[in-house]
Amino acid sequence: KVEQGVSKLIASKNESADMALEALLNGDLYRHKKQKQLVVLESKSSEGMQVVYLNEPSKSELITKKRAIKRVPVNNNLRREIRAYLAAKNLQHSNVEKRQAAVESLLSGADETALEIVHEQRQVEKNADILFLLDSVIALDSLESENTSIKLKAIETLSESLQPQVRNRLQKVVEKGEAPFSAAAEKALAKIQDKAEFYGWMETIFFGLSLGSVLVLAAIGLAITFGVMGCINMAHGELIMIGAYTTYVIQLLMPDSIGASIIVAIPAAFVVSGLVGIAIERGVIQFLKGRPLETLLATFGISLVLQQAVRSIFSPLNRSVETPEWMSGSIDINPIFSLTLNRLYIIIFCLAVFALLFFILKKTVLGLQVRAVSQNREMARAMGVRSEWVDALTFGLGSGIAGVAGVALSQLTNVGPNLGQSYIIDSFMVVVFGGVGNLWGTLVAGMSLGVANKLLEPVSGAVLAKILVLVFIILFIQKKPRGLFPQKGRAAEA
Repeated sequence: KVEQGVSKLIASKNESADMALEALLNGDLYRHKKQKQLVVLESKSSEGMQVVYLNEPSKSELITKKRAIKRVPVNNNLRREIRAYLAAKNLQHSNVEKRQAAVESLLSGADETALEIVHEQRQVEKNADILFLLDSVIALDSLESENTSIKLKAIETLSESLQPQVRNRLQKVVEKGEAPFSAAAEKALAKIQDKAEFYGWMETIFFGLSLGSVLVLAAIGLAITFGVMGCINMAHGELIMIGAYTTYVIQLLMPDSIGASIIVAIPAAFVVSGLVGIAIERGVIQFLKGRPLETLLATFGISLVLQQAVRSIFSPLNRSVETPEWMSGSIDINPIFSLTLNRLYIIIFCLAVFALLFFILKKTVLGLQVRAVSQNREMARAMGVRSEWVDALTFGLGSGIAGVAGVALSQLTNVGPNLGQSYIIDSFMVVVFGGVGNLWGTLVAGMSLGVANKLLEPVSGAVLAKILVLVFIILFIQKKPRGLFPQKGRAAEA
């Protein structure tokens, strides 16, 4: 009866019939025993199953008893028939994405009716990607041809495809061992493998840039404070952690607007971390100027206090920050290479923060004074620059940027009391490698170390990759003690 029903639904070519076929294909079509009608499962929860009546889509019902409805059975042959019908119908759909999805579904196999529509659509299709997919479907069908030239041409066409179904079919041709087709298929698979390796490298570099962006965001504030004040701030990681917890709190306050909460969290994290940074500078660091070892010990103690404060307020358990919908998903470049949106947004965000900070330091009065103090503190004071005021604002600016880095990190990992400890050593490595107090050095160093880590990880493992990077930096510092971009000025040169 189900087979007869499917045949009649396919023959009807009705929109409601398509809805029933899609529900049957996905296992969401049920029979209501009492009402003796077909219903489609809309959602399932602890309360029960929400269903919609097929004949009356506006009519819905919450089913609390599982026995009240029974799933309509479907076998693999019927699934294949339904899938082929829906794909053939969507081949001529006005929506590009639906057409592309329809063609991709036919790569697993197309019947004569679907192939006729493929050939027809091939003549009128304008989209280049869909045209290539149509050619691939035709080429896969041509692999069964008795004509040698047609079969060899089909293999040549398929050598440009990265679809997994294509690779599987070509592998079967190789396994058959029929000359000259097996040799041509091996050559095609080698060409596909070369492309796959290339895109594998591209993916590694993308992940490296995203890691580098996090390192830049984490280190850029440290580079400013270290360059201007000569202060080794071991609490910098905890300022990143405060920014991440600020994001978590903002989401708790805006549970119905997760997408907007992340935008609100950026300035909030900057302000909160910046104020904490100014408090640290005014309360402790200003009394320890010129004594870097003592600032290291003092800020290490502050980091422990901040960690314990967070444990007391939020508990030692990690907290999860929800990713907004507009940051979820990925951009598919091809079947084997895609760019995840959250990492892509972090790269863009890093560059935007860098550009804004570069503008502040190069085009504002504060930036001019920061550069003056970092190059020659005594001369700047002689010219009327209030170095104490510059120190406080600089430390606040660097701390605020650390908080912004925490916002970015909250989208990649869980938020916890030890979040900052994972990045403080990496931040110092970036600062030392790039050149103390140099923004461009921090950007280049952060991106370079991020890519280097990701390139080494598949070969040596994550831990050994970090060790190798550290050894490289030690050797590099032996050759260039002041980093890639050394700071200029009499005080710096001295």
